[in-house]
Amino acid sequence: MKIGRIREKGSGQVRNVAFAGEAAHYLQGELLTGAEIGSPVNEFETVEILPPILPGKIVCVGLNYLAHVTENDPERQVPDEPVIFMKPPSALLGHHGVIQIANAGHRTDYEAELAVVIGKETRNVEPGDALDFVLGFTCANDVSDRTLQKKDGQWIRAKGFDTYCPLGPWIETEADLDSMIVSSSLNGEPRQSQAVSTMIFPVPFLIAFISRVMTLQANDVILTGTPEGVGPMQFGDTIEVTVSGVGALTNTVVA
Repeated sequence: MKIGRIREKGSGQVRNVAFAGEAAHYLQGELLTGAEIGSPVNEFETVEILPPILPGKIVCVGLNYLAHVTENDPERQVPDEPVIFMKPPSALLGHHGVIQIANAGHRTDYEAELAVVIGKETRNVEPGDALDFVLGFTCANDVSDRTLQKKDGQWIRAKGFDTYCPLGPWIETEADLDSMIVSSSLNGEPRQSQAVSTMIFPVPFLIAFISRVMTLQANDVILTGTPEGVGPMQFGDTIEVTVSGVGALTNTVVA
């Protein structure tokens, strides 16, 4: 099931919904406790699609596809354990939202990623059990200010500006990790494409690893790394992130 959140433009009310093609139905109850499908959303084309979840924290993984490790730094070594950092929830942006470049003179890149949404408290789990703690999967764009990333040496400021974490359009609760491909296109031109199965550290390992560092709560999100092919966005661009079996996340870029 594809579940998420919308804001009705007339009333401004935020509602949980289930998506189906070009339509949506309201969900009765809480997303995490077995919500039921209700009445259809009238005039669905007029609603604003919000980030599908409000996480307490967004944990990100860097350098998790082999070719991406060295594409911006030929001297960089393949990590022997996951490299993790965080984005603030204030960086979230929904489907069709506008990425606002914080520093016009800086190179600011797109990074297509698979995002994992945690469904219940997760602490010290084993990789073999990790997927039992997952609500579902969605698409993410780890927008990155390369100028600040290089200057700071750590990545939180470079990746933490408002609108620098597009997420959505929904959470797919029944997707198959083994068949997923993460891809991106810029203004309709393909830029990234790689199978999730080629990650250096697979999704269950990442969940287990992070759960030994910090307790993951329901609604928390893990960004799992980007394939090679990242590149800069310019004002007026349209960037689309696709995860096969999950969906496609589209955003435009402004100053």
